[in-house]
Amino acid sequence: MAKTQHRFLFAIFFTALLGVCGAAVGADQTPPNIVVFLVDDMGVMDTSVPFLTDASGKPQRYPLNEYYRTPSMERLAKQGIRFNNFYAMSVCSPTRISIMTGQNAARHRATNWINPRQDNRGPQGPPDWNWLGLRENSVTLPRLLQQAGYRTIHVGKGHFGPDDSPGAEPLNLGFDVNVAGAAFGAPGSYYAHENYGLGTKREHHAVPHLERYHGTDTFLTEALTIEAKARLSESVQAGEPFYLYMAHYAVHAPFHSDPRFADHYVDSGKPKAAQAFATLIEGMDKSLGDLLDHLDALGVAENTLVLFLGDNGSDAPLGHQHAVACAAPLRGKKGAHYEGGMRVPFIAAWAKTAAENHQQKKLGIPIGAIQSQVAAVHDLFPTICSLVGVQSPEDHIVDGVNMTTLLTGKRDDTREEKFLMHYPHAPHRSDYFTSYRDGDWKVIYHYFPTQASEGSHTQLYNLAEDPFESTNLATSQPEKLAGMVRDLAASLELHGALYPVSKQDGTPIRPKLP
Repeated sequence: MAKTQHRFLFAIFFTALLGVCGAAVGADQTPPNIVVFLVDDMGVMDTSVPFLTDASGKPQRYPLNEYYRTPSMERLAKQGIRFNNFYAMSVCSPTRISIMTGQNAARHRATNWINPRQDNRGPQGPPDWNWLGLRENSVTLPRLLQQAGYRTIHVGKGHFGPDDSPGAEPLNLGFDVNVAGAAFGAPGSYYAHENYGLGTKREHHAVPHLERYHGTDTFLTEALTIEAKARLSESVQAGEPFYLYMAHYAVHAPFHSDPRFADHYVDSGKPKAAQAFATLIEGMDKSLGDLLDHLDALGVAENTLVLFLGDNGSDAPLGHQHAVACAAPLRGKKGAHYEGGMRVPFIAAWAKTAAENHQQKKLGIPIGAIQSQVAAVHDLFPTICSLVGVQSPEDHIVDGVNMTTLLTGKRDDTREEKFLMHYPHAPHRSDYFTSYRDGDWKVIYHYFPTQASEGSHTQLYNLAEDPFESTNLATSQPEKLAGMVRDLAASLELHGALYPVSKQDGTPIRPKLP
């Protein structure tokens, strides 16, 4: 059925409901609006909001929390719940497709960032990995919401498929509106006076649909915010519930300084690139605050759920990729096998708290709470589907688990505290590895040992006792190591994962038990 027909039937249904039950009941039945606010390359420490906790479970501030300025994130965290063990894939396209499909990257097989112009599987990467990303017939979250009567809005970075593929255009994937989404991940430029890359040496990454800002002083983050606000206004005026996928290009390189905030960091003692990164963080945060204010002005904030997250670990230019540096006290950064490569901020909150709102009665999110159970990006799909009352096709496997109980601040003992992160590619910060967390324990399997893996196939950490991965227990805990590698291998098989291949004959190389 065409999306216009769906909307027509949707409107008829709610008009009839109002007529039969009265305006008050009809208002109670208004479906919730959803905003997914996704920040590129933002790790869990790139904020003034403390996500890490001390031994008693209270937020603990570290030097990086003092460096960054994110008052809008602080505002959102105070009126909702933040997760301190929330995981994404270690690079961007896998996470973005996991949000869209509810599947772990090992299953949807887009296990690397998608180079828009050539297959970047790597010298020994699996030849049949999913370089093409999402297709026109892919089951996606926006398509399901679109069919349920939602206006689905894409603003910002796409990166769901390469050039000239269906995934390069979000309109093919269930979005009614696409502003600025294309095949590439990094913007050509953040500066409007450089036409966001058009006409420069980075023209192949020129951000589309923003010509009206060319030649002005409108920073890219601000232009996307203005466009998002306009699309929200259109949806509210049309009386349609909306799903806004607000996917900022910030804070991805190039690290162009946002002049609105540069003065805040000149005396920080940090390198110029790190100062520019901080301005990108602050600009993103201003965008969040502007959207919250706009939702309030439109009168829909009380009925709008905001889910804020990053797409992989931090890429802050502050130190070595495997050191305790840019995500300190966590080790590693974007693309790395350590926690700093895949731990990201996650906040869930109603855009404006109102205890009497029907949707907030259904999903009561505690104020200023912290959730410590393990959750991950593919959990957004079943959570949102459950909240709005839509179901995915029976033949579409969903790896994510509904987070509704977690969002209410409670523990959900039905959830397994496991996370699988599979990267059978090179080159990146870490090459050809699989990471697997089960409760307090984490094992990393390196298909081709290098200095980065300490010359071994395996690294083993107890994150409860050693949250910053300073002591490799692979040698001292052989039985635990064997069990964790066995479970890692079983999880890969369960997800139908693809593996790195032999240089000699191209056969898949699977994990070997120690």
